[in-house]
Amino acid sequence: MLDMDFLPAQAPVLVASDSVADADLVASILGDEFDNVLLSVKPEDAVGDFEAHRPAVLILAFDTLDAAQRYFSDLRRSSVVAHEVPCRTLILCNKNEVWRTYELCREERFDDYVLFWPVTNDAPRLKMAVHHAMRRLKEKALAPVTASELATQVRSLASLEHDLRGSVAQIGRDLDMVGLTVRQAEQMMGRTVDPSHNATATAVISDVTRELDHLKLGNPGDLIRSLSTAVGGLQQRATEIEQHLVTQLEPVRKALKLSQRVRSAVLVVEDDAFQQKLITRLLAGQNIDILIASSGSEAMTLLWQRRANVVLMDVGLPDINGVELTRRIRNIANFSEVQIVMITGHSEKHIVVDSLRAGATDFLVKPLDRNRLLDKLRNFLPQQALS
Repeated sequence: MLDMDFLPAQAPVLVASDSVADADLVASILGDEFDNVLLSVKPEDAVGDFEAHRPAVLILAFDTLDAAQRYFSDLRRSSVVAHEVPCRTLILCNKNEVWRTYELCREERFDDYVLFWPVTNDAPRLKMAVHHAMRRLKEKALAPVTASELATQVRSLASLEHDLRGSVAQIGRDLDMVGLTVRQAEQMMGRTVDPSHNATATAVISDVTRELDHLKLGNPGDLIRSLSTAVGGLQQRATEIEQHLVTQLEPVRKALKLSQRVRSAVLVVEDDAFQQKLITRLLAGQNIDILIASSGSEAMTLLWQRRANVVLMDVGLPDINGVELTRRIRNIANFSEVQIVMITGHSEKHIVVDSLRAGATDFLVKPLDRNRLLDKLRNFLPQQALS
């Protein structure tokens, strides 16, 4: 999943701050356990520093929470790779803003926080937070397949038992036909041929016998009886295989039942509150989880946290164009299976062409209605997800 090493000696930790002294202080605390601590203290270099180092952990060491939010928002808006780097964000806050910071982390705008200002004697708390962040990233790296993706693959096995049993049954029918033909031949060979009435048949059988002897294939009657025995054995084996399938496919049946419990997720990327509520209402009662993002940066954060099956993407977003966001999502290997449906208030040709080139899967034109939306989603979601 992630092309980086999460050992403390290797993983890059970027400390972003508007104060050189504060950044140096944080670096000095982390320096004895983390060997790759880097600083970003010039606003004009913020994007370049992030893109150059692609940190595993981004520490926001600003004087105020508002300053940290501005930095992070500008970074996600201006950087072409920030959305591709699933780094963990850690905010250092003061005691007056700890509850606001907590709320932002609870809402998953950021990953974690440390009460740092004024500096306390709990320096190990900062180190531990960085260790936890790296562990979380490592867990994702070692388990790149989501439950939803696994469930999707398991559901494709739904017809396996039917197909296998059908194939075995067809083999059985073919063997029955071969067996019938062999028995008919055996009966014909066993008939007594009267030379006075069927001299031609006798001569033919005599010629065939001599030819088989010449080829060292033995008596034709013995050959047919051997073939009959072999066919009978194969018929018995086909019956046994069909019976064994009942037992052997039980794990597949259990996996299919489990896959039904995994809910699909639809990510709605839309900045208009009315449209958010409308889409949520149109999808009410379906067996899916609905995720809402009001901006491109929120959408990428949610995708890294939970890989949605389908993204309903508005074209006009406050921080990035929906077409460009689609292109960035498509450039991330982890999201290659995510289906992106563009939602637009118009269907100009250039928007359609640009979106398809960027990697969009399909389109919906506003105003939306329930039937059209569900019909579109049925193309991408499992049958049990939608009613």
